Amino acid sequence: MSPETALLVAAFGPLVTAVLVALLGRWPNLREAATLVTSTGVFAVVAGVLYPAVVAGDRPHRLLVEVMAGLELSFTLEPLGLVFALVATSLWPITSLYAAGYLRGHGEINQTRFFICFALAISGALGVAFAGNVFTLFVFYEAITLSTFPLVTHKGDEASMRSGRTYLGILMGTSICFLLFAVVWTQLAAGTTDFTPGGILGDLPEHHVPLLLALFAFGTAKAALMPFHRWLPAAMVAPTPVSALLHAVAVVKAGVFTITKVVVYVFGLETLRTTGASQWLVAVAAFTLLSASVVALFQDNLKRRLAYSTISQLAYIVLGAALVSDRAVLGAGLHIVTHAFGKITLFFCAGAVMVGAHRKYVSQLDGLGWRMPFTFGAFLIGSLSIIGIPPFAGAWSKWWLAGGALEAENVPILGLYMVSSLLAVGYLMPVVARAFATRPDPSTFEDDPVSEPWMCVLPPVVTAVGCLVIFFGIDPMVALLEGVLP
Repeated sequence: MSPETALLVAAFGPLVTAVLVALLGRWPNLREAATLVTSTGVFAVVAGVLYPAVVAGDRPHRLLVEVMAGLELSFTLEPLGLVFALVATSLWPITSLYAAGYLRGHGEINQTRFFICFALAISGALGVAFAGNVFTLFVFYEAITLSTFPLVTHKGDEASMRSGRTYLGILMGTSICFLLFAVVWTQLAAGTTDFTPGGILGDLPEHHVPLLLALFAFGTAKAALMPFHRWLPAAMVAPTPVSALLHAVAVVKAGVFTITKVVVYVFGLETLRTTGASQWLVAVAAFTLLSASVVALFQDNLKRRLAYSTISQLAYIVLGAALVSDRAVLGAGLHIVTHAFGKITLFFCAGAVMVGAHRKYVSQLDGLGWRMPFTFGAFLIGSLSIIGIPPFAGAWSKWWLAGGALEAENVPILGLYMVSSLLAVGYLMPVVARAFATRPDPSTFEDDPVSEPWMCVLPPVVTAVGCLVIFFGIDPMVALLEGVLP
């Protein structure tokens, strides 16, 4: 299979999954088997065909359709897009297995619709990853929003519908008001929207650069920069597999990926360094990083605590891109990977606790670790990775981000990274401490027995092991991302 064909197979393979799921909806085992087989196949195409091609220096390109002269829907794969594609496709089958166990354990309705929309969201994420220009990225970015709305409102109750309105209102509103305007402006200013090494806005007046960057940054509300972050904690009413999808596999990663790719391939690092046009974004990302960490400290609902943690961790990526130093941008790309594996582990564990122990508040977790050792062991590993403790994956991305702050001669940001890591200790480690601090009286669980369903426990154990494996196997990812730098 040629790399050009592989682009189409990977991007639209999830659509085949959606069709199979719809046809097999009456037979849950076959439905979920089809999801696992096809999702694994898509990952095999990305890892087995596209990865070797890009590492070898190839940049596979495929024209989808020419909308009008100078405006195309097209795919072009480069290293940063490949990183996002590897994250999305590697975590898709794991999340699908987890979703099957969670939805069955909770007796959720509309399970077939869930898996259809999940597959459509992955297709949208891969379209974003493969986008050869800003216009194509915009189209698939909106496809993610529309396909995940039914997931956010999955339960169909008033709380879900209210959260869904917040979700759709913020994401679609910012896209139409800001991101679409940015796409049009880019086309008019540069005569193209193609992603190009070094950027395409060399002729844009210097005083226009910060404004256009603001349209991209705030138009990409999936990155959850304040004040356009409320959709993310609001969406926590959705089933936990949706939370995992939102926080690790597709949605928020599409947001921070978009900002990073626009910084590198639309504006160009040298243009932003010369003009200083991204300094305001450094300040906004720094405020988001710190304030979300503080809010997370006071959340008793475990999923909301993790949601505010995600807002903070996403700001690491935006901040790395906004610093526009080579090491910081590389660190931002690495953090897309390391945060994905760490945070999906934490959400998997939160869902396992809901299924196995029917608890969702941190204050209810006392002694539960002794009854759910695999779940809380995985939570500990995921937490250490998010905090940035070796030998877990997050240590490397934070190391590169810290080095990027020094390279950019921004010592206050280096200090901020240290403070935020301490705050992460403050909002994550108490979860583990409460779970193992006391040995509960067995009679505590007589009326409400605790279990660890294997379909809800195996996935977080796998992703927790992934945090360890990535730490020791980081060199190929660093080498790949070095291809993003000028």
